[in-house]
Amino acid sequence: MEFPTGGIARELDTSRPGASPGPTVKVRMGEDVWVRNVRAGEFSRCVLISLESGRMEFVLPGDKLIHEMKAPEPKTDDERYMLRALEIAERGRGRTSPNPLVGAVIVKDGEIVGEGYHAYAGGPHAEISALEEAGPKARDSVLYVTLEPCNHYGKTPPCARRIVEERVRRVIYATEDTNPDVKGGGAEFLRKARVEVLRGPYSQIAKRQNESYFKSVVTGIPFVTLKMGLSLDGKVATWAGKSKWITSDESRREVQRMRAASDAVVVGIGTVLSDDPLLIPRTDDAPAKKPLRVIVDSNCRIPPSSKVLNQGDAPTVVAVTELSPPKRTREIEKRGAEIIYAGVGEKVDLKALLGALASRGVRSVLLEGGPTLASSFLKERLIDKIVFFTAPIVLGGRKALGPFEGEGAKEIEDAYRFRIDTVAASGNDLKLIAYYENVG
Repeated sequence: MEFPTGGIARELDTSRPGASPGPTVKVRMGEDVWVRNVRAGEFSRCVLISLESGRMEFVLPGDKLIHEMKAPEPKTDDERYMLRALEIAERGRGRTSPNPLVGAVIVKDGEIVGEGYHAYAGGPHAEISALEEAGPKARDSVLYVTLEPCNHYGKTPPCARRIVEERVRRVIYATEDTNPDVKGGGAEFLRKARVEVLRGPYSQIAKRQNESYFKSVVTGIPFVTLKMGLSLDGKVATWAGKSKWITSDESRREVQRMRAASDAVVVGIGTVLSDDPLLIPRTDDAPAKKPLRVIVDSNCRIPPSSKVLNQGDAPTVVAVTELSPPKRTREIEKRGAEIIYAGVGEKVDLKALLGALASRGVRSVLLEGGPTLASSFLKERLIDKIVFFTAPIVLGGRKALGPFEGEGAKEIEDAYRFRIDTVAASGNDLKLIAYYENVG
C-alpha cells in the first residue's frame, strides 16, 4: 500500500484542490497513523494526525478514560481504507462549511489508485477528486468514502452519477448524510444503477468528524462549543479579573486552531469592554475564510473604537435587542458591522441569535465569552460541547471568577449533566472534552 508523505513541513499540492499530494512511500496501511498517534503524548488520548501535516489533528475518543467509542485499530482492508479516507478528509477542516468534511479512497486490485477530499465549499467533492486522480483505473474499482455520495445538484453536479459513469463496481461509505435534502438519495441511485453499495466501518468516527454539520442540518441550530482556560481550582481569572495567561502556549495555540475551524466566534460585551479582543485566528495556516465575529451586546454598548469594528478583515455581527438605542446601532453599522435584532426584552434571545446565525450558513460556534455569557448559554441548554484547558496553578480566593456565574443549580438533581469524552495533554495543561448528555 502507498501513503503520501513528505513530513510535517510539506505544503499541500494546490494545483488541484482536493487531490492527494505526493511523493509516496510504501507503508502498511493504517499502522503508521496509529503508532504515531499513540506516541504523541504521555496522557491517555487518541488522535488522528494527517501524515502530510502535523498541524492537522482530529481528537478521537478511545482509551480507558472514554466509554462510548473505541480507538480505531484497523484489522481488515475495509477498515484500513476507510481510516485513510477519514484521515485525508481532515485536510478540509475550517474550509468546507457549510458543507461537511469528506474523504475518498479508490482501490483496485489491492492498490490505492485515487484519493481525494472536499477542499473548500463550492469546490469538487471528495469522490470527484479521487475519480479524477484514478482516471481509467476507476473502472471496476471499490470506492471508500466517509459520507454517503450525493445525488443532487448544488454548486457542483451529483457525485453518484459520476460514480456510475466511471463504472465503479462497489461503494462503501461510513455514514449516511442526515441532511433531509440528501439522505438516502445517493445510495438509492447507485443501487438502481447496479452499483453494489455497503455501509462500512467507523460510522461513529465519521459522525464525530462532522458533528457540527449533522446537528445543524437536523435541528437548524449551530453546534456550540464552549472553550475556557481554568486553574486547578476552577478559576478563569484572579479576584482582580486578570486572566493572561492562565494556560500554556500550547493550549493557546490549540484555541487558535479551534477558532480557525469554527464558522463563528461568540463573545459577550463584557469581554469586549475588558479585553478589546480582535477575535481573528492566529495560525501558521491562514483559514480559507475567517470566522464570523459575534458580539452579544443587548444594549449596543460596544465602543466604536473596538478592534472588532476597526481591525481585521473578518465580518462582525453585533447582536442586540429591540430596546437598543437606534443612534448607537446606526453608528455601529457605519463601521461595517451587521446588527442582528434578537429579542424584544432586556437581554438577547440566544436561541433566536443562533437561528439567525444558522440562516447565514453558520454550522459551528465557538463560545469564548466570559462566565456571564457562558451561564446564559448553559441555562438555555444551548451548549453542545465543553472544552476546558486546565493549568497546573491555583488562584484561590472566593472573589476569583469561576467558569459560570449566576445562581446555578440549587439541588444536585438540577445540575446540568455532561459526559466526559476525552482527556488529553496540552503542553503542561490538561484538555478535557465533555458533551451535553443529550448530544451524541
